[in-house]
This record gives sequence, structure tokens and C-alpha cells, in this order.
Amino acid sequence: QVQLIESGGGLVQAGGSLSLSCAASAAIFRASDMGWYRQAPGKQREWVATATRSGITYYIASVKGRFTISRDNTKNTVYLQMNSLKPEDTAVYYCNVVPGRNNYWGQGTQVTVSS
Repeated sequence: QVQLIESGGGLVQAGGSLSLSCAASAAIFRASDMGWYRQAPGKQREWVATATRSGITYYIASVKGRFTISRDNTKNTVYLQMNSLKPEDTAVYYCNVVPGRNNYWGQGTQVTVSS
């Protein structure tokens, strides 16, 4: 059974930082590019960042230079370090493979940035 368990969200003031983690099933993690996605209130879920199996990273333009995705292949965990947070980063953040698979979505973790 695929499990993707996100953690690390919370409430932070604008300009602050948060670090998210996602622990994944070993078989899926090792075979997949991993990504972070987010869904803001009233909006569709969007892709945020990817870390490929070889460690190449990609970002949506709005977070480039502020967010850093990384993966630890020994721990089957993908991370998202978020700096210089803005109120528009407020969302539920999810991890999934890239491209996302419907049956892999977990509970997500709430990130709230106050102005």
C-alpha cells in the first residue's frame, strides 16, 4: 500500500520559514520523481516543485528562489524548505510522485502565512 505522510506545516508570519517533510513507501520513492503540490482555499491544486530521482529540481515560478526541495534516498523522504513565506503561500501542501497519481494523495499539511 502506498503511503505518503506529510508533516511540518503550521502558522507563520510573512517573511518566516517552515520546513515540510514527506515520508514515502520505499518502493514508490525509489522509482519515482517526487513532488510537492498545494491547494489554496477556493483554488485548484497546483504543482510546486519536483526532485527527480537523480536530484534535479524544478520549481513553479512563484516560489523559485524561496523554496528548496530535496530528497533523502536513504530515508525515502522528500523535503520542502520554505523561506520568505508570503500570505499567498497559504495552502494545504501535499507530496506525491510526479506526475501526481490520484490514489497516492495523502492528508496534506496546512501552511498558513499571516500578513
